[in-house]
Amino acid sequence: MRAFRVDRQCALQPPGDSQTSLTPSQAVANEVDPIAMSTEEDPTADTPSPVPSNFEPPVSAEGSLHTTRSFLPDLPTQVAHSNGHGEPLPQTPSSTVNSHPTHKRSLTMSTGHTVSVVLISSALEAILSSREAKRSLPLRDSAQNALEMVRAGKGADRPREIFEPLRLACETRSEKLMIASLDCISKLISYSFFAEESSAPLLPSPPPSPTLQGRRSMSGSQSNIPQPSLVDLVVHTITACHGETTPETVSLQIVKALLALILSPTIYVHHSSLLKAVRTVYNVFLLSTDPVNQMVAQGGLTQMVHHVFTRCRAGKPVELDEAVILRSSVSSETLASPSHHHITSRTETRRSSSVPGQLTPDSTHAGNVEAENPPEDRSSISPEEGSVQLPAEPVTSHPPLDGQGHGEDGPVRLSLDARAESIHTHTELSTQDMFIKDAFLVFRALCKLTMKPLNNESERDLKSHAMRSKLLSLHLVLTVLNSDMSLLVDPSALIYSSSSNEATTFIQAINQYLCLTLSRNAVSPVPQVFDASVEIFWRVMSGMRTKLKKEIEVLLHEIFIPILEMRTSTLKQKAVILAMLLKLCQDPQALVELYLNYDCDSEAADNIYEQSLVTWGTTSGKTPADQNGDSGARSQTGEEIGHDSMTPDPSLDRLATSAGSAEALRQPTPDVVDDPTRFENAKQKKTTLLEGIRKFNFKPKRGIQFLQETGFIPSSSPQDIARFLLTTDGLSKVMIGEYLGEGDDANVAIMHAFVNLLDFRNSKFIDALRLFLQAFRLPGESQKIDRFMLKFAERSGCPEFLLTGSDIRYPGIDTAYVKIRMTKSDFIRNNRGINDAEDLPEEFLSSIFDEIQHNEIRMKDEIDAAINLPTAGPGLANVLASVGRDLQKEAYMLQSSSIANKTEALFKTLMRSQRRSRAGEQFFSASHFVHVRPMFEVAWIPFLAGLSGPLQNTDDLEVVDLCLDGFKNAIRIVCFFDLELERNAFVTTLGKFTFLNNLGEMKAKNMEAIKALLDVAVSEGNNLKGSWREVLSCVSQLEHMQLISSGLEVPDSGKKGRPKKLPNEDLANESRSTHITVAADMVFSLSHHLSGTAIVDFVRALCDVSWEEIQSSGLSQHPRLFSLQKLVEISYYNMNRIRLEWSNLWDILGEHFNQVCCHSNPRVGFFALDSLRQLSMRFLEKEELPHFKFQKDFLKPFEHTMIHNANPDVRDMVLQCLQQMIQARVENMRSGWRTMFGVFSAASKVLTERIANSAFEIVSRLNKDHFAAIVRHGSFADLTVCITEFCKVSKYQKLSLLAIAMLRGVIPVMLSSPECALGPEGQSPSEDGMIRFWFPVLFGFYDIIMNGEDLEVRRLALDSLFTTLKTRGDSFPIEFWDTICQELLFPIFAVLKSSQDLSRFSTHEDMSVWLSTTMIQALRDLVDLYTFYYETLERSLDGLLDLLCVCICQENDTLARIGTSCLQQFLENNARKLSTTRWERVASTFVKLFRMTTPHQLFDETLRVEIDGNAVDFDTPDSPGQAILPAPLSPTNERSPSEVKPSLSSRRQVFKQIIVKCVLQLLLIETTNDLLRNDAVYQTMPPDQLLRLMGVLDHSYQFARMFNDDKELRTGLWKVGEPAF
Repeated sequence: MRAFRVDRQCALQPPGDSQTSLTPSQAVANEVDPIAMSTEEDPTADTPSPVPSNFEPPVSAEGSLHTTRSFLPDLPTQVAHSNGHGEPLPQTPSSTVNSHPTHKRSLTMSTGHTVSVVLISSALEAILSSREAKRSLPLRDSAQNALEMVRAGKGADRPREIFEPLRLACETRSEKLMIASLDCISKLISYSFFAEESSAPLLPSPPPSPTLQGRRSMSGSQSNIPQPSLVDLVVHTITACHGETTPETVSLQIVKALLALILSPTIYVHHSSLLKAVRTVYNVFLLSTDPVNQMVAQGGLTQMVHHVFTRCRAGKPVELDEAVILRSSVSSETLASPSHHHITSRTETRRSSSVPGQLTPDSTHAGNVEAENPPEDRSSISPEEGSVQLPAEPVTSHPPLDGQGHGEDGPVRLSLDARAESIHTHTELSTQDMFIKDAFLVFRALCKLTMKPLNNESERDLKSHAMRSKLLSLHLVLTVLNSDMSLLVDPSALIYSSSSNEATTFIQAINQYLCLTLSRNAVSPVPQVFDASVEIFWRVMSGMRTKLKKEIEVLLHEIFIPILEMRTSTLKQKAVILAMLLKLCQDPQALVELYLNYDCDSEAADNIYEQSLVTWGTTSGKTPADQNGDSGARSQTGEEIGHDSMTPDPSLDRLATSAGSAEALRQPTPDVVDDPTRFENAKQKKTTLLEGIRKFNFKPKRGIQFLQETGFIPSSSPQDIARFLLTTDGLSKVMIGEYLGEGDDANVAIMHAFVNLLDFRNSKFIDALRLFLQAFRLPGESQKIDRFMLKFAERSGCPEFLLTGSDIRYPGIDTAYVKIRMTKSDFIRNNRGINDAEDLPEEFLSSIFDEIQHNEIRMKDEIDAAINLPTAGPGLANVLASVGRDLQKEAYMLQSSSIANKTEALFKTLMRSQRRSRAGEQFFSASHFVHVRPMFEVAWIPFLAGLSGPLQNTDDLEVVDLCLDGFKNAIRIVCFFDLELERNAFVTTLGKFTFLNNLGEMKAKNMEAIKALLDVAVSEGNNLKGSWREVLSCVSQLEHMQLISSGLEVPDSGKKGRPKKLPNEDLANESRSTHITVAADMVFSLSHHLSGTAIVDFVRALCDVSWEEIQSSGLSQHPRLFSLQKLVEISYYNMNRIRLEWSNLWDILGEHFNQVCCHSNPRVGFFALDSLRQLSMRFLEKEELPHFKFQKDFLKPFEHTMIHNANPDVRDMVLQCLQQMIQARVENMRSGWRTMFGVFSAASKVLTERIANSAFEIVSRLNKDHFAAIVRHGSFADLTVCITEFCKVSKYQKLSLLAIAMLRGVIPVMLSSPECALGPEGQSPSEDGMIRFWFPVLFGFYDIIMNGEDLEVRRLALDSLFTTLKTRGDSFPIEFWDTICQELLFPIFAVLKSSQDLSRFSTHEDMSVWLSTTMIQALRDLVDLYTFYYETLERSLDGLLDLLCVCICQENDTLARIGTSCLQQFLENNARKLSTTRWERVASTFVKLFRMTTPHQLFDETLRVEIDGNAVDFDTPDSPGQAILPAPLSPTNERSPSEVKPSLSSRRQVFKQIIVKCVLQLLLIETTNDLLRNDAVYQTMPPDQLLRLMGVLDHSYQFARMFNDDKELRTGLWKVGEPAF
């Protein structure tokens, strides 16, 4: 009996029936689930529906079919197949009747097939032989009649007469007869025996139930009721057999028969009959106690649902030759909407059936699904409309129906809607449309079953009917979503409205049911229900996100993310949601589209991707207790935090506005070009908006200013600001109230505009007040409140007496924080006299008080925040009272109920807005990978935190592997998109987790981190860039660890001098394992696969690490040189790179070798030089291409080391390395010659004699043995420079003399060498050859003359220079002579003109020696050269005269005498060679000399001073024994009388120059005299030039005479010590 009571609870009882109580069997027979409804019903009815807790739906449709067959041995082997045109293929009967001939039932019987007589006759004979047939005349007669027809071979044409005894036998409730009849029916179904002709009149499906005696329908005459279809009659007969007391064997036959009927390829069951069949199998599973029957029913139900959806053939066109239903011939009742059917009498009413192909207006109208009667509105929906009403009396008392569907009292009468009698349509529905509608009805019924609430007892008992029902319905919904998603989202799957013929897509029709299924089950505390709901949501999100964009946002934001953050939710729930999110993350397309459509959409309420990842990432590293604590703190604050933070929290009104853009009839997502820039701008715009909201919530005025500057508020007008405050999510209601309550005129104007935007039309006073107070939070100051209420009274349109008062007081009524509540009398008393000194009506005030008292005026965020979570109070009594209570679950139930209610309210608003708006809501599909970059940029910090936390806190290697995989994937992303900051953060963090700097604390997970880092280095090397340093540092530390663990090296000491701990033996062995060793080596051996840019970054990082190693251990006897060795190795590996890449590499490597080779530790230098030598040998193996200078650059570190490393041993090793390269690779030497000679030149300056001698010996051998190669590869000039450097060495004279001899010996070798190609004697060589070969040699001599420190070497160089010019100059081109004069000869005397050249002399003595020896000899040799090659050098005669003029005009009389002597010698030797023009130039020179040496300062009055006493001691001219220093004469200064008298020192300098000029004047007069006495000069000089010379002599004479005649001047000069002339 207890089972019966439970079952009656689960049975759905139709309201309005005349019976007040039912037997258990009647209760089950009359049970009407949502499955039995063709239209709306109450989804919240208290009718639980069971499923076993361990039930899992089949993964695929095929799997479910075969699984069911395995435990249905007697079921007909029928499978839903399609012939490609929407018609299922006929099937072969089951094995039980294979011996009988098959017959396909048709109207004309033209096929000739017949049904086996034995199949039917055996069942009829069993019926006739039963006791029930003997008692019932109709049963006996109908059975006898049918048996006779079968035996006569006429039964195939009259299926109704054959079926009649079977139907009546089922109604006898005899187990034996029911089994025989049902078995026969199922087999006849397999042979398509009950298939009627397509032209048969169409009837309501399911048919009306047979009426009982004495019960008549009041809706019309029975004669007007058409005959029910045979299929509907069969369904009704089979389903009527089931009840609570139905034997298990009968239940099994019922399932077999219904499954055969539904899966039949030729007999179609539609709409209500279909739902009735599904309902019956559902109830068999629900009520059966036999596990086998439960399994059979479960499998059969899964097959039915699968077949209903797979036969729809979603998206395929329907052929015209398919069966088309013409509804013009259908009676008006078939077109009536079941939602409009009404019960006329409790005793006379029968439920009218819905018509195949019809959908009610409310359930099919596009955008109006349940518009008037939403599923949550219980009072407006009849739960059984559109379903078959079974009789309340026992089935056995039913009068039988005859073959024409008439009972004893005539045909069955159906109740009809009065409006439907005049309705006729001519719309055609194809079979495909019927199938789609069937699928919709089944899916909607399943969704409604899932919505039924569970009581506390059912939640605790997984075997209860209610729980099993919910789980089964949820899993069936999930099965449909898994296997038939293509149909659900197919835009061609349309459902037509029976009223307006308007089409609705399948997804839009099921939208609200699916969403309500999730909203009511996703918050369930039952783990099985919660798991199934989350899985359903995942399927919705993965397969329907393009169609349900806004709905998914609501579900995520209102249910799943809050559950993650709730303290009261269980860890299991959070784990399930996180598992669902894991699936989301494994679907990159869905994840990117989630970001594009929500985070980049300013209309979206929240940044779902960004903020969710921040939440999950920052909490993942905490313990479960910490997570609960944090989420609980967040949950307790409720909506208030959401409003006060920068994260927008959608309100109902806002959602209604944004959801209004959803198109009622959703079309496929438009093929919109995926422009990443567009989304980037949208994201930036949304980020800016959120920043403005954050500023507003912190300081409203600053926020408003920022929002105006960024354009979110179009202008500073009050209307624009008010509209923004009213319509923007995320703004703090408190701050809005504070901002609007300010007393400034601008704020008051904005407040007025804000209130004006509120719609108070058709609102009562309290309703308007509620709406008003929801928009903001009233500030606490009374003045601000008065301003608000005055505007409210003006705007709300309240009665006049309220408009004049607007001072109504109601404090203490609607708040839970007031300790002493105000009573009604207090409220009335406080509001007296506020209506212009008059009282408001007491009734009005009382109504206000009552309404506020029963329904407090509270903001929406306060409602959620005010949920009082049950907690155990302090004290033993409270603890005892809480024993046995699950306080966390109770708290969760309170919060989840609020969440579900809010979510359903949001869905209501969403559906209304979708009906109002026809605008399309666009969903963007991602096609560009660049969207990943901004996604990672906003989420990398929580990613890093989420991966680092578990990696640090756990030793579980499985968790460690997951974290390390996350690190590797994150590094791959940041490397791909070149995110420098993020890359450095991830690589550095991973490097720290290796613990290589703290070996004593190392664990197995740290060794895994090392492997991960090595994998990253190998896989992402091309994009690591600056992060290579961290990787290579870890590799270096790993090698150090290997040395320490193997005992080859002692670990460094700690801070206090204690040795650091060693790693344990296992880790030490693993560090030396083949895996890690090979992985570390691959970092270097695979470097040749790196790109040209990546190898540069790699080498730079390796150089830095190498220098760190050397610096840290450079003072030890065994410095660490691991990375330096690896530098050599990677140089070998990358030897085949193109020269351009190698040049970039060597810029870094060369600098590093320069640094390392000069290290203070010789061991480091030796190793670096040896490594460099090895590399050089390898590179010299490769022939250098023309115009490339890589050898020169490669050998530069040797030169740098020779110059900067003072260690003689290191320098000696440099020479040895070069000598080995010369011996081994001299034939491949190209541009390297230059660097080599540079090294030897640097060695010549070394203070160690053996180094200099060794270098000179190498140079000598090169000059002797490889001169041709040196010349051929363009290094002849470098050779001469090198020899010149040895010549200039002062410390080793012998070496210098040998070098000058070598330099002189280069000339004949050069002339005889074919590589120089200077041509035979007498043939003028090319200008290029002169510059390439002759000039370097001559310049070498010049360099020695100018810079040689040894006098003898300078003398030899000077002699060699002019001797070579005399002996070889005849072959020089005239242009080359110009070069020699300008570049070599005249610069020797530059010291006479400019004091800048004096800097090369270290002391005045050196300069004096050089002037008195080298320069004087050079001047004489120059004059002699001009005499020798006068014709060639005549063009540069002006330069010589200028030089002699400068030499004569020196304060040093020695130089002046040498100059006059050389001038005299040149003129005497070349007098006959000078042309008239040249004589004119010579005369001009003498005129210039006389003018420059005339002492005009003698007549300067400022130089005269009166001196009493001693005379001034002036310096006398240099004596012959003093040092010779160049001192050109300054030009004569003409001073004006007004000038200040010169100082004593300046007068001394002037007097000194006066004396020098007097001496030079006399010297010039003597020289002129000597020249004129020379006959050759006198005879060849033109007369006019002689006259010019006479003129200057006369001028000198007149000047001297004028001075001598001025006795006063002479006396004054005598007094000051000046000699008299």
